[in-house]
Amino acid sequence: MVDEKIEEAKAALRSQAHAIRAAIPQADRVDAAAAVAAAFFKDVAPAASDVVAAYWRIRDELDCQPILVRLMDNNHTVILPVVLGAEEPLDLRVWEQGEALYEAGFGTLAPSEQAPRAEPDLVIMPLLGFDKNGTRLGYGGGYYDRTLANLSKKPRLIGLAFAAQELDEIPREAHDVPLDAVITENGIRHFGASA
Repeated sequence: MVDEKIEEAKAALRSQAHAIRAAIPQADRVDAAAAVAAAFFKDVAPAASDVVAAYWRIRDELDCQPILVRLMDNNHTVILPVVLGAEEPLDLRVWEQGEALYEAGFGTLAPSEQAPRAEPDLVIMPLLGFDKNGTRLGYGGGYYDRTLANLSKKPRLIGLAFAAQELDEIPREAHDVPLDAVITENGIRHFGASA
């Protein structure tokens, strides 16, 4: 059951978060992406056997391509998500070394429909905002919530954001899975038991 007051509050926060993220100067974005990538490999350091789900940046999200490139160079299994439908979980497709990426809607790129599928050990998530409790504010489509609910194991959840995207408090509903950590250009913040 959807709590209308929480949904209204989240909608207002999404508008605020979009404006904050859009206002970040382009010159700062490349430096932030490099700093986030350095922190990711220093502080998260996925094991060689870890399957890592990431994303292909859309709009003004923090660019995780520096992370993707290094993961691929280190022969990690990398997954990119594909939106199949409004009420469906994400289709998690393996991006194999040397394989092309294709337009997958919403301005993103993904492996072909024939690519293998895999379950992640670690999920790198884009976001509009986050708070001190590790609550992630997404776009409101529920794609990650449905995807995480359908996995057979709980992966580590790492949000990538600009420091300016931190909000005072984001209402959390029962289906909202908190982040284990968020990485900004200022470093990593752990939440919950690992804080």
